Amino acid sequence: MNVQVLADPLGQPVWASPALPGATHDLNAARATGLIDALTAAGVKTFADKGYQGAGGSIRTPFKGHRLRPPLSRHQRSVNHAHARIRACGERAVATLKTWKVLTRLRCCPHRATAIVQAILVLQLIEEGRYSR
Repeated sequence: MNVQVLADPLGQPVWASPALPGATHDLNAARATGLIDALTAAGVKTFADKGYQGAGGSIRTPFKGHRLRPPLSRHQRSVNHAHARIRACGERAVATLKTWKVLTRLRCCPHRATAIVQAILVLQLIEEGRYSR
């Protein structure tokens, strides 16, 4: 199952995309849900992992090394380090959602998984006292 998650700067989950089959690449999933276009249109700078390289718009990804190219420069490594520190907040949001045990055993169609993930997101927001109708 592939679900895209947006987090606030404090690492709290804010939005979860509809679930797609697990074989879907992250960049294709983000494009299919319209996430990249929506973030770019809203002018929201987003920090993503190397799987989103080439997304364009307001999506920021780290520098990617390759075995046939020269190693990353000191500046590129320091930029990647700063990027990772910021992106850790988003990873915390994903980890928070994964604490719900039902997600570890979830084996169903993406349509049903979407409803379950959305319900868990709402329950998480209620638990944190951040839910507003």
